[in-house]
Amino acid sequence: MRAIFAAVLTAAAFATPALAQDAAGPTVPASAVPNDDTGGDFYVLGLGAAVLPDYEGSDDYSFSPVPAATGRVSGFNFLLAGNRASVDLIRDGVGPTWDFQAGPIAVINLNRNTTKGIDDAQVRALGKVGTAVELGGYVGIGKTGVITSQFDRLSASLSYRKDVAGGHGSTVLAPTVTYVTPLSLKAIAGIFVSGERVGEGYADNYFSINQAQSLASGLPIYNARGGWKNWTLGAIGGHSISGDLRSGWQLFGTVVYRKLLNDFADSPIVARNGSSSQWLGAVGVAYSF
Repeated sequence: MRAIFAAVLTAAAFATPALAQDAAGPTVPASAVPNDDTGGDFYVLGLGAAVLPDYEGSDDYSFSPVPAATGRVSGFNFLLAGNRASVDLIRDGVGPTWDFQAGPIAVINLNRNTTKGIDDAQVRALGKVGTAVELGGYVGIGKTGVITSQFDRLSASLSYRKDVAGGHGSTVLAPTVTYVTPLSLKAIAGIFVSGERVGEGYADNYFSINQAQSLASGLPIYNARGGWKNWTLGAIGGHSISGDLRSGWQLFGTVVYRKLLNDFADSPIVARNGSSSQWLGAVGVAYSF
């Protein structure tokens, strides 16, 4: 039954709200393939709306569209969710089994690449940061059939990305643990926890304030250092509109709490003008075929 497999992948897609500044969330296409899955190709297309901070560390929020697509082609899983894409180059087994994952990942980081959507006048005065194109890879391991049934799924992954476009010119290291379980043929739910460690360039471009920026904005000069930037806890869920996850229309949603840490939480754009506690959410509809 490809239903659970498709549902898990779609839930993972909507767990990463589109245009999220650093795209925290599951980076590996999860899978939970029941015994009668034939391993055939399938596709899921989705569209939704997300509530996101105006910038990373903001306490102002706005809406953004969430495009998503996921599925399997010739045994390889793929995931496209807003500003992120990944492919699992290791074919999955069938039934309750261990699954090893590895493949490329790409993220377009749009944090503060425009000032139009930022309500805070002082942060707008800091100016724009160039768009970052973060390319890299991930490795992971997962187990199907661990707690509630032969269809639930526990997985852990580690991704590494490097900006190649000059936006921040630095690196992002992200461990993630995800658990997803079907509640019935109509519903599925899950949780995930993740963190991010970033390099000096990321900290400097997004959280530091130089002398010129201080004069323009009125914010104090600040020098942020790289390190562990945040931890994230999220919940995901899905429900079949047609009454069966095996095909047709499905509703999916996610709510995410992110806590900024260390120099990132202490930056004036966060401590004075924003908040180290970040909430993100998304709801959407998907069609499986």
